Amino acid sequence: AAASRVFAFRDARWAPDPVLEPSAAVRTPQPVPLVIDNGSFQTRAGWASADPAVPAEPLLRFRSLAARSRGARGGAGAETQVGNDLGSPEPLRWLLRSPFDRNVPVQLELQELLLDHVFQRLGVASQGCVDHPIVLTEAVCNPLYSRQMMSELLFECYQVPKVSYGVDSLYSFYHNRRQNWPCSGLVISSGYQCTHILPVLEGRLDAKNCKRINLGGCQAAVYLQRLLQLKYPGHFAAITLSRMEEILHEHSYIAEDYIEELQKWRSPEYYENNMHKMQLPFSNKLLGSTLTSEEKQERRQQQLRRLQELNARRREEKLQLDQERLDRLLYVQELLEDGQMDQFHKALVELNMDSAEELQSYINKLSLSVEQTKQKILQAEVNIEVDVVDSKPETPDLDPLGSEQSLEDVESINEFEPLFAEEQPEVEKPVAAVQPVFNLAEYHQLFLGTERIRAPEIVFQPSLIGEDQAGIAETMQYVLERYPKEQQAILVQNVFLTGGNTMYPGLKARVQKELLEMRPFQSSFQVHLACSPVLDAWYGARDWAVEYMTREEGWITRKDYEEKGGEYLKEHCASNVYVPIRLPKQAPRTTEALAPSRVLTSSTGNPCEQV
Repeated sequence: AAASRVFAFRDARWAPDPVLEPSAAVRTPQPVPLVIDNGSFQTRAGWASADPAVPAEPLLRFRSLAARSRGARGGAGAETQVGNDLGSPEPLRWLLRSPFDRNVPVQLELQELLLDHVFQRLGVASQGCVDHPIVLTEAVCNPLYSRQMMSELLFECYQVPKVSYGVDSLYSFYHNRRQNWPCSGLVISSGYQCTHILPVLEGRLDAKNCKRINLGGCQAAVYLQRLLQLKYPGHFAAITLSRMEEILHEHSYIAEDYIEELQKWRSPEYYENNMHKMQLPFSNKLLGSTLTSEEKQERRQQQLRRLQELNARRREEKLQLDQERLDRLLYVQELLEDGQMDQFHKALVELNMDSAEELQSYINKLSLSVEQTKQKILQAEVNIEVDVVDSKPETPDLDPLGSEQSLEDVESINEFEPLFAEEQPEVEKPVAAVQPVFNLAEYHQLFLGTERIRAPEIVFQPSLIGEDQAGIAETMQYVLERYPKEQQAILVQNVFLTGGNTMYPGLKARVQKELLEMRPFQSSFQVHLACSPVLDAWYGARDWAVEYMTREEGWITRKDYEEKGGEYLKEHCASNVYVPIRLPKQAPRTTEALAPSRVLTSSTGNPCEQV
């Protein structure tokens, strides 16, 4: 039973997204909408069409991350990788960038990289324009500046014909509607960065009473990482955020009563029965070396051959570069000999030289360098075979021209100096098997006890991580108290849970318990969980796009964008409420305001009182 509770980290690598060839049904008889669920954790994209030939599911799912590598020294330049092309986020953790601040996109150059990735992998030609309508999700009560920049990116950069914005949790709410469901309800959406409480009345979002908690799956993963790093300081580097997210997704749960659950964990029997062991990767290689002297000798020879090959490759690259520069300088010298002075002086300026004498000096130096490099290559080919006779090997002379030895060659040889340490040519002692004094596998295990409930509990008790915020229960009660009792009873009849952070086992029971404590005696309520809390937002946006494909309701056309600005929003059943910018009107300047001296010099009353 104990062995069955040992779980190994999967450490799954992300497979790069293939370039998909769109079917003819997405362009005929007219281009179908492209649905993009632009989440702060994951981006999902796919087509919205009633044609059975078009898949009714997101074709792309990748993390909303981008990283720009610095590039290898002497090799190619910087390379930008997006989403699943990263492979694994941990080696590039300090290079990862996200376009989101909380759940609002603010870095539009990174957002453009994500959209380029979507269009490229879905087979949309985005060089000239994207001729498909776009359905894009946005945050609740999205700032007008963020929507303005997003509209500018879509209309100006991609030339889209029209776009529609909607709230992801409302799309999920309408996708999960059943026949007997009311149009009103209380939506609890918990994602990667934020948790929202959204009241929906008569099918429309009541934006004035929406509340946000700045906690989600990201903060839970960071909290769990700190807990385990304090508990296991010897495995500090192995406790990564990716592994913490795996623990949260597969081994954590929400306690129905947190204090009571902690009391249960104090029991040794309960701890043994419910504790999960996470196996970290480790190596069984022992510290004692079991290589014979012949194997060590062969290993040294292999290292010397690799060093020779490395030096030869560097010399060839250097010879090629010097030869190209020499050819360029000789071409400029020929211009001088032919009397083409204008082109000669122009070439000198490009080379950052002042005179023909300086040009001749550079030509002489490069010619000498090319000849020396050729001699080194020829000498290395002669001495390619290495004989090691002594037990103390001598480093072969890779560079016979000692005075002209390059700095890179010296550094390469110095790197291998520890490998050629002197050995004592004494009688070789028999190698004894080293027996470990403890179980290596058990030493590399993380024991998950109360951490399974402490990390996800922060959305109900933010004070656990020092946040001065209200939890889900307090915020839900605060929102309900802003309505009359009749509307409260309507809202609690349909409490809807959606978002990736609501997939913990026990969350629905916990919300029911909190509602039971805050609602009046013998009052009724119902709590529903989304069928697919992660993907229902995309499915709901697709349903809306298929239904409203030929209508004008909810679509912002390019004409609307040019006339009313990028922050303009056409409302629909799953959208935000549009609040236009209202600039304060300046009061007209009257004749009395233009002549203040008459007021101050009035003969009746106190002048200060009149002012």
